[in-house]
Amino acid sequence: MTAYVLTPLAARDLTEIWDHIAEGNLTAAARVMDRLDAAMRKLSRTPGIGHFRQNLCDGRERFFLVYSYLIVYRPNSRPLQIVRV
Repeated sequence: MTAYVLTPLAARDLTEIWDHIAEGNLTAAARVMDRLDAAMRKLSRTPGIGHFRQNLCDGRERFFLVYSYLIVYRPNSRPLQIVRV
């Protein structure tokens, strides 16, 4: 079973993050992607560790910060659904 799934918007977000960082430093881009992947896997195991931000959404999503990137996910979905990054 997959630990998490990306919505099309989340997949696009990750591509844009990679492209932006990789323009200046491929090693840094890989490091950020590895850290984001590790965080998403951790969230799939313990989805309650993120924060609710009711001012940003309807309450179905939680948020988890990695570097300056905010992972938006649905904690009650299986596999865990990553909505945006």
